[in-house]
Amino acid sequence: MKIAIVQNDIRSNDFSENLEHLETLIDQHPDADMFVLPETFATGFMPEGGVGGSDYTGYDILQWMGTKGFLYDAAVVGSVATKDDAGQLRNRLYFVRPDGKDEYYDKRHLFTFAGETRDYVPGDRRVIAEWGGVRFLLQVCYDLRFPVFSRSRGDYDAIIYVANWPEQRQDVWQTLLKARAIENQCYVIGVNRVGSDGTCKYIGGSVVIDAYGRTIAQCADGEEGIATVELDMEQLQRFRKKFPVLDDADKFNVL
Repeated sequence: MKIAIVQNDIRSNDFSENLEHLETLIDQHPDADMFVLPETFATGFMPEGGVGGSDYTGYDILQWMGTKGFLYDAAVVGSVATKDDAGQLRNRLYFVRPDGKDEYYDKRHLFTFAGETRDYVPGDRRVIAEWGGVRFLLQVCYDLRFPVFSRSRGDYDAIIYVANWPEQRQDVWQTLLKARAIENQCYVIGVNRVGSDGTCKYIGGSVVIDAYGRTIAQCADGEEGIATVELDMEQLQRFRKKFPVLDDADKFNVL
């Protein structure tokens, strides 16, 4: 399973320009099995004046993800500001397979500090998507701070975190990504944006971390780019069997 993490700048509320620019990045790595994009990769996080216009739904962006996935025979994963059937805005992480079928996770922990709860409705489902024999737990940005919600039940092999995580809290981002990998004996895929949205500056820090807490792929800080890595599932299973920490984990359920 070859993962490509995509670290890009985002122009606020200009999804046509953002998608066109992303294509120039993605087209450089046509052999990847999965492309992981940042949180709200097409619009930016809570742009001034709200997301899109009155007719915006986010489904054009979802269609673009499906088209790119079909073209490269790869899964495409990224968060999209999406209006649901009731017209409510969701921070929705789509996992789109190359056959066009998708699963989605609505961000559970909305970032109240920045006012996300004013515009968005939280999700209430824990979602795991399988692709190429790998099980992925889907998470969005602020979810990273809540380890109980992402605690392994033996039901996934990797966690995907997509984010707009600002530079001033970059050390927290790096520390918590490693913690989630170590405590859950899993791969962690963390993808963050670069640039500025007028409120915050972002320097990326997009990484893939293995179950030992080691960084096995990363994008350069402050730069757009893509990093790729092969996930070694046999190595992961050997480690879990040799050092079965999860067998001693506390038993509880959340959602």
